Amino acid sequence: MKYRTLGRTGIKVSPYCLGAMMFGAIGNPDHDDSVRIIHKALDAGINFVDTADAYSRGESEEIVGKALKGRRDDVVLATKAHLPMGDDPNQRGNSRRWLVRALEDSLRRLGTDHVDLFQIHRPAPDTDVEETLSALTDLVRAGKVRAIGTSSFPASDIVEAQWVAERRGLMRFRSEQPTYSILNRGIEREVLPVCERYGMGALVYSPLAGGLLTGRYRKGRQADSHRAAFGFKHLSDERRLDTVEQLIPLADKAGMPLTHLAMAFAIAHPGVTSAIIGPRTMAHLDDLLAGAETTLTEEILDQIDAIVPPGTDIGTLDMAYNPPAIQETALRRRLPDERSAA
Repeated sequence: MKYRTLGRTGIKVSPYCLGAMMFGAIGNPDHDDSVRIIHKALDAGINFVDTADAYSRGESEEIVGKALKGRRDDVVLATKAHLPMGDDPNQRGNSRRWLVRALEDSLRRLGTDHVDLFQIHRPAPDTDVEETLSALTDLVRAGKVRAIGTSSFPASDIVEAQWVAERRGLMRFRSEQPTYSILNRGIEREVLPVCERYGMGALVYSPLAGGLLTGRYRKGRQADSHRAAFGFKHLSDERRLDTVEQLIPLADKAGMPLTHLAMAFAIAHPGVTSAIIGPRTMAHLDDLLAGAETTLTEEILDQIDAIVPPGTDIGTLDMAYNPPAIQETALRRRLPDERSAA
């Protein structure tokens, strides 16, 4: 396994990051089997593990903690906070009050005294970014966090956070975790260039487009899979399925599985540090590891560009972040009596 530097932190990480979302109740509830999967990934040279408090309400972190006993020092461990962890409205978000508690809870579940990367899972428009950065800075200085990062932040929010950190003498975000795949290339326009400008690493999630780039979802066929049971709309999006039908023969002609094509594409961009794989079973992991040495030629990359132009999104993932300006109709529409020109 080759290693890359996470932004300008000096931390060396593998191009494949093991995502732990599928370990626990929403994916693989068998703790022993999940631990075996994690161990095999580590034995294969993957040294980067990403989880979050919200994954199966902490169960994922508990499983990762079990797997890392005796191996913690060999792993770059990342977790996240922001998503709801209870009914209390203060058990979520990006406030100092919550982030300090959330990290303490994560450290307990993970069985460690620090994490290497603590990420803000989503933006919080109701919280001043200075409040968030101030809390994170204190956690770094306390030795409980080595570096801080974001997830699903728009380019404008990333830039604002960098400016605030510089002007207030606070720790800077060192990484961003956006969605990125052949079907979702929108971050190539601004997010990845901004990350490169500020020396931030990018660990991208859903390089298999939420399962569509496994080849198991085809137009006109009913997929029998774990993800399909959750009713994700992106799995039946006609535009996305049409695009998959164009990518499958491209992968076949290149002599590789669609999963290998998708993963190799995700880590080929110079702004991408690592792509997160999220295996639920050992077979899933074996398939992805088998493609670790795959290199895409200029010809194949050009053909992908012809199918999905750079900077283009073909539909969106159900779990993708949409800012309030998109979600709330009141922010997109003037009052009726203000809509006319005269």
